[in-house]
Amino acid sequence: MLDKYRLNEKRSMSLADFDPEDTAGIKGKEEIAEAFDELKDKLKEHQEKLYAGKTNGLLILFQGMDCSGKDGVIKKVLAGLNPQGFRAESFKKPTTDESAHDFLWRTHRVAPAKGAIVAFNRSYYEDVLITRVHDLIDGKEASKRLKHISHFEKMLSDSGITIVKIFLHISPEFQLGKIKERMENPEKLWKFDPNDLEERRYWKDYAKAYEQAFKATSTKRSPWYIVPANNRWFRDYLVLRIVESALDGLDLSYPEVDMAPFKAAANMDDAQES
Repeated sequence: MLDKYRLNEKRSMSLADFDPEDTAGIKGKEEIAEAFDELKDKLKEHQEKLYAGKTNGLLILFQGMDCSGKDGVIKKVLAGLNPQGFRAESFKKPTTDESAHDFLWRTHRVAPAKGAIVAFNRSYYEDVLITRVHDLIDGKEASKRLKHISHFEKMLSDSGITIVKIFLHISPEFQLGKIKERMENPEKLWKFDPNDLEERRYWKDYAKAYEQAFKATSTKRSPWYIVPANNRWFRDYLVLRIVESALDGLDLSYPEVDMAPFKAAANMDDAQES
């Protein structure tokens, strides 16, 4: 199932090839409710082994158009993880301090350590997306940055960090509906940003910039997944399957412990008591 949504360097990188309404033939969330719960249990077990072993880490990177559900999927899919080994990082407009460094600096310093899972709500890819769409950088600079990103991701992979890159794919019509919902609902009005309406004008430009990023950076070790996200229940289920599969592929296990020192200490206590 996951192969259908996974990109690699040999596959077409056009978003037009993916339907935001797709649910892989599943008719509703009731159909996968039991499987969803089982996957969440497996995810918790994987996390415990990951944290105990401290030989690998996992970076889950979420990108998508405004209203694609980056916050929501992190809450619904990853909220059950042990916070001792999990955290989410969000990236907005760079601060003055961040802008004074290279574009990867602010994300590199919060990348996962071995034993940890970290979710990025947006990421270093913003520096080849919004900057390119609004002509803050030219094509030559964008290509240079994409090469830096590829090298950065290879370095993380070589260091034991598995990278899963997820694009939450929605339609323009779905996005407009979400924007209107935010404007009309007092409990969601705080989420409304007038810039969201302005950015809609650049939908095709963003799609093109994303496709260029996919083509330049989707590899066997660090693939992009295009997740249909118009149906939130399917989005959550597919993301959960992707993350669980990535951890399952690491063949994690609890570390072996040398019991000899503990047995020696126990024998010493027994001798003293005698």
